[in-house]
Amino acid sequence: MASTSNDSGAVRDTATKSHPLQTGWTVFAAILMIFGGAMSIFQGIAAIAKDDVFVATRNYVFQFNLTGWGWIHLVLGIVIVLAGCALFTGATWARVVGIVLAGLGALANFMWLPHYPLWSIVLIALDVFIIWALCAGPHEKEGV
Repeated sequence: MASTSNDSGAVRDTATKSHPLQTGWTVFAAILMIFGGAMSIFQGIAAIAKDDVFVATRNYVFQFNLTGWGWIHLVLGIVIVLAGCALFTGATWARVVGIVLAGLGALANFMWLPHYPLWSIVLIALDVFIIWALCAGPHEKEGV
């Protein structure tokens, strides 16, 4: 643990402090994960409850059962919300799980493009930002 003293003679700990912006990005990523997961939950419920809420684009490269994708979005959304809540603890495993789940969320929303293109693109962008924020999280200072 490194410590330095300033002109007033007060000793401050420099090894345990992280940059506030990096911690802020992690908290912001956690909030985005909770929001994005909640939106996936609502997307899944809407797809499961009534199949005619969404209209699939004709002649799209891939076509899937809407109810099946609704269940995938529902389960993935619940897990993403739980991982977003776990990020507030600062656990490294939560950061890794968050990166993996944001990647899976981006993939699921890419496959969702025929049903809801604009919302899918918005959620893909959120997932990419979450991955960036979690990868650029707090770093330990070496050699201070």
